Amino acid sequence: MRILLVDDEAEFVSTLAERLTMRGYQADYSITAGNALDLAAKHLYDVAVLDMKMPGTSGLELQARLAEKHPAMRFIFLTGHGSEDDYSAGSRQAAHYLVKPVDINTLIAKINQTVFANDR
Repeated sequence: MRILLVDDEAEFVSTLAERLTMRGYQADYSITAGNALDLAAKHLYDVAVLDMKMPGTSGLELQARLAEKHPAMRFIFLTGHGSEDDYSAGSRQAAHYLVKPVDINTLIAKINQTVFANDR
């Protein structure tokens, strides 16, 4: 399974990618929406885990752009600044909406639910 992680917190997202890789996932990461779009142009991802609030392009905007080019890609939103409006918007556009800090086992469970629920 190939996962794209996008978060403007470099240390957080690189550590998350490393932890997923250690558990057998192919995890690429980006700290900007532009770089994430470049990665998605080169690789097919099963799921993207996107930060809701990033400088420049929000997670919602990035999700829309990725979904347009890759309709089969599934999404999970992750945020450290949860609000009711963000939750409402994110829940409509993604399979799951999680709040940071997220337990790695919880994230893995949600990734698996997201990908394998769509294989039925």
